[in-house]
Formats: sequence, structure tokens, C-alpha cells
Amino acid sequence: MRNALILLLLLGLASIPGSLFPQRTQSPLKVREYFQNDPEGAKWLDRFYLFDVYGSPWFSAIYILLFISLIGCVVPRTWHYAKEALSKPTPAPNSLTQLEAYREVDGDLESTERWLKKNKYRISKDESGISAEKGYLHETGNLIFHLALIVVLLGVGASSVFGMRGEAIVTVGERFINVPTSYDNLAPGRFFNVANMPAFAITAANFEAKYDPETRQPLDYKLTALVADSTKERPTEKIVRVNQPFTFGDSRVYLQANGFSPLVTVRDKNGKVKFEGPVPFLPQDANLTSIGAIKVPDMNPQIGFVASFFPTAARDEVRGGFSSYPALLDPRLLVSVWEGDLKMDSGIPQSVYRIDTSEMNRIGLWGLSIGESYSFGSPDPVGTITFNGVVPWVNLQVVKDPGKPWALLGSIVAITALMASLFIRQRRIYVKSKGGRLEIAGLALNRLPGLEEEIGRLVKEAGR
Repeated sequence: MRNALILLLLLGLASIPGSLFPQRTQSPLKVREYFQNDPEGAKWLDRFYLFDVYGSPWFSAIYILLFISLIGCVVPRTWHYAKEALSKPTPAPNSLTQLEAYREVDGDLESTERWLKKNKYRISKDESGISAEKGYLHETGNLIFHLALIVVLLGVGASSVFGMRGEAIVTVGERFINVPTSYDNLAPGRFFNVANMPAFAITAANFEAKYDPETRQPLDYKLTALVADSTKERPTEKIVRVNQPFTFGDSRVYLQANGFSPLVTVRDKNGKVKFEGPVPFLPQDANLTSIGAIKVPDMNPQIGFVASFFPTAARDEVRGGFSSYPALLDPRLLVSVWEGDLKMDSGIPQSVYRIDTSEMNRIGLWGLSIGESYSFGSPDPVGTITFNGVVPWVNLQVVKDPGKPWALLGSIVAITALMASLFIRQRRIYVKSKGGRLEIAGLALNRLPGLEEEIGRLVKEAGR
């Protein structure tokens, strides 16, 4: 057990680097940024698997050793407990005077035996007296707790290697199809087969967000989705809230976050549309001040817009532009226009929310309200951008957790068994006949209180 506790502590400590460094399965772009900013340092970090902590040999070794230690702790104790549970209570020692709550009273063994049986004691009789014990479920609860802990670890491990977790931003009005290419971020388990992903499609029909006008805190997020799968002829309407996912077998779809997608149209100097549609922006605070990037590679030269969006625009001298409320009361779009190579043909993955402007020239800066246009480029116009409106987007998280039911069952059993081991008191009472009188004493596990009161009740009811 000492080894198991040490390994459990080591497992917690080994998990810390996973929260300090980006992980390849979750943030491959941030890992690539590490290699770009500090190639030598990132190389050493990678040698110690700090970008893949939970799949590293040393983390797996701790996890496996914890299993072995728990099993090595539980199995011998279970065998010992089985032998003790099937055996009779141990005979009384020769002298009871050194035990707890020693009493010497008038009485008879028959009435004492009846009281002990009435109070659920197991009894063993011999020529000298009675040995009785109860509360053996205390040890049962202890063993079941550790067995349930093993089940929990197996469930978590099964979800890690056989499950998957993916996220996708879906603008209201658009459809998400459950295929690997539809995800913005997909983290499959090591033994998860993407060919076994359930077939379904989700159309984000409507999204409503309610906020407290005074505190600006969210009151409710409600997504109305049309869900189609291979088992139904027509899409069915589902309501999804933050703590109210919908399921496909052992896969669950959660509403994780929300934001806004400005609707923009970009034209070249001849008025030809080069880009049109919604662009998701990433919120930066509770009032949904958001940043994003609009990339137009079809223009010559290429154009990129580094932009900020404010649902309820405000401004001060310290913060500059920001949003003072998360709802669309006064939406404004601030764009910084850059001209040059967007590096989209380099073959290197890049974030859709940011633009590398290190080798580009800024040719414009302007703020737009809905319906307004801005002509950028100087001295000759290069093109125009029009802010047409705003639609909300939602971040859907699809989680396949095959081990979750086992982990949940193990947790429930572990808590129940722990309560049993904490509240059931294991104790023994010895009764010996000596010259027409009875000697009564007992033992309480860990000297828990209550034994003296119980022996007092025995003396009161069975003595004379």
C-alpha cells in the first residue's frame, strides 16, 4: 500500500508537464511554434516526451507500476480476508484484564449468548466462554474500495487508448459531418480506428445566449440542432446546452463554447468578389471581445486582414477598443489590412485565426459597423471590404469514452465501499465464566469509540 500511494503521488506529479507544455495530440500548432522559436530547446524537450506526456514511456511505466502495486496489495489481502471470514472468531486470551472496557459482573453465558446473537455478532463457544465479533464488513469495504479503484484506472485507461476527443467550430446555418477532416482538433486514442466513427451530421439551426444585464454573466446557452444519422430517414431536432449533451451510442456531443463570425465580402479594385462568407473569431474575454484573420489568397498581391470584433463596442484610452457586453448591441469590426505573401502555399500548417505579418506591409486600418465598406490601398485602391452582419458560432466537442461507464461504476462502488469502511466499526467481545461470575472485555479496531457503551448495554441486559 505504501508503494501504491507513492506511485499515485508520482502519477499526479508526472501529469504536471502535460499542463505546462502543449501536447501534440491537442495543440500541434503550438508545438510547431516551440520548434520555430527555440529549435534546440524544443528538441531537448521532445527527447523527454514533454510534448507527449501521457503517451511517454515514463508516464506509462508509472501507470503500469501503479496497477501492479494495487493488484499486489489487494490480492494477498483478499486471500487473507477470505480465510478470516470463513474461520470462527479467535478464542479469548487467558487474561481479559488488559483488554478494553473490562468488566466483572454477575450473569450467565446463555443470556449473554442470546444478546450477542440479537446484536449480529458471530459467536464461537468453548469450555471457558464465548468469543464474538462483528463489523467484518469494515474490511470488506476496504478491499472493495481498492478493487473499485483498479476498475476506475482500467476505465480511464480504456478511454485513453480506445476513445477519441475532437472539437469543431460550427457557424449557425452550417453543417458538421462526423469525419476526421471536419474537426479543427482531433485527438484519437492509440488504438482508436477512425473508420469506426459513428456516421452522423449536425446542422446548427439556431443559437440563443441569455445574459444577466447587471452582472453580464451568462444565464443560459441553447443550441437548436438538426441531427441526421444512418438510423433515421429525416433529421431530428435536438436541444443542446452546456451540461445537456446528446449521444450516439457511447459518443457524446457537448456544447463547449460560443462566439461570433462576422460576415464579410472582399472585392478587388475591379469590384470582383474574391471572398464572401462568415469568418469565426476567437473570444478573448467574458464580453466576447474577439480576434480573427481574414485571408484572401486569390488577390494579387495577396491580402490579409488582422481583425478584432466587438459585439458591443466601447473604447477608452488605456484598453483601446473592447466589448463592454457579450450580446450584439453595437457590433463593430476593426480591420488592419496587410499586403504580401500569406505563406499559404508553403505546405506548413498555420492557424486560421492568425496571420504572419513579418514579411507583409500594412496598407490600411479602419473600423466598420454593419453595412459599411472600407476601400483599402494607397495611393491607388487595391480593393474593398464590406461588413455585412454577424452570425454566432458554437464549439462542439465530440467525445467517445468507452471506459467511462466502467470508471463511473468503479467510482460509485469505491465511494460506497469507502463509506462502509469508515462507518462500520469492527470489534470483538470476549466473555469468560469465572467462579459463577462473568468477565467481559473487548477489542475495537483502531480503538474507535463505542465499545465501552456497547459492553455496558450487554451488562445491563444480560447481567443480573
